[in-house]
Amino acid sequence: MVSSIIILVFCLVAFAAIHSLTASLSFKRFIMRGLGSRADNLYVPVYSLIAVLTLLPLVYLLYKNPGRILYIIPSPWRWIMVGGQLIAAVIAPMAFRDGAHRFKVRSQLSAPQTPEAGSLKIRGIYRWVRDPFLLSGLVIIWLTPIMTLNLLVIYLLTTIYLFLGSFHWETRLVAQFGDEYREYKKRVHRIIPGLRGRY
Repeated sequence: MVSSIIILVFCLVAFAAIHSLTASLSFKRFIMRGLGSRADNLYVPVYSLIAVLTLLPLVYLLYKNPGRILYIIPSPWRWIMVGGQLIAAVIAPMAFRDGAHRFKVRSQLSAPQTPEAGSLKIRGIYRWVRDPFLLSGLVIIWLTPIMTLNLLVIYLLTTIYLFLGSFHWETRLVAQFGDEYREYKKRVHRIIPGLRGRY
């Protein structure tokens, strides 16, 4: 049991390392040098594909060895939880649609208040929550109606990674949009829709 958890943690750490590397500004500068303006169109789909491919071994191992069952939520609560997961799964595509300007490589590498950086466009889901990816990720994992020991360990570590990644992402957004984003942070909460900001 301990060995299976160690293998799962290793897979998660490997995923996090690759995910963080391909999201880093130094990697994006490398991509810009190689692809130029095409980087803006190719980066997000390729980055997403790499994320999925590097996550598959972890999903497979969890499927093959989920570990001891800790709890199973009975119906009808189970279906309410699954419904919440499905709603959260819709948030990520909405976040890409409503904030496409945030993911352009050229913009992320530019200084605030320059034409390349662009202006902060608050629309759609970003009017309610600053980090819809963090929100959807947390909802999807913690509304899982069947919890096992191995899942719990991976979910705890994933939650930590998502939180740290969110802070890092917002640091970049402040660098990209400057005071415009700082004011936005005061108005909108990072995770909880409808609350005022600060965190």
